[in-house]
Amino acid sequence: MIIRIEQASPEALSAIDGWEYEPPYDFYDGDHEPVRNPERFFTALDGDGSLVGFYYYEFENGVLTYGLGMRPGLTGHGHGVEFVQAGLEFGRERFRPKRIVLAVAAFNARAIRVYEQAGFVVTGRHVRTFPQFGDVEFTDMEERR
Repeated sequence: MIIRIEQASPEALSAIDGWEYEPPYDFYDGDHEPVRNPERFFTALDGDGSLVGFYYYEFENGVLTYGLGMRPGLTGHGHGVEFVQAGLEFGRERFRPKRIVLAVAAFNARAIRVYEQAGFVVTGRHVRTFPQFGDVEFTDMEERR
């Protein structure tokens, strides 16, 4: 599925910004929160050079915070674990972290299952407040290898 991962271009970020997911996953639509720190975004491309998804990496004090998103038409079709693992491998090679962590909206049971299959465990919960959604609970996870 994924052939290469590369630094996200402004064009790719603009495309991602236009992605629209079916409810309840529309929480992840690109237009809800502007991209900050574009240098932390990388795109996943298939063999035709088509955008499959993106990865976000924030590295500090040996901890890699990992974020990702798959193009809406590709979600829910069994590609999740492969997609997550490709980004993990890239992140491990590039940053050499001691730990890898992520946070996912607690309602997103589908993604939590995928992250667990990819080797993550739940480590806690926190709440973030969004102007358009109010308080949203997140599940904190850490990769256990």
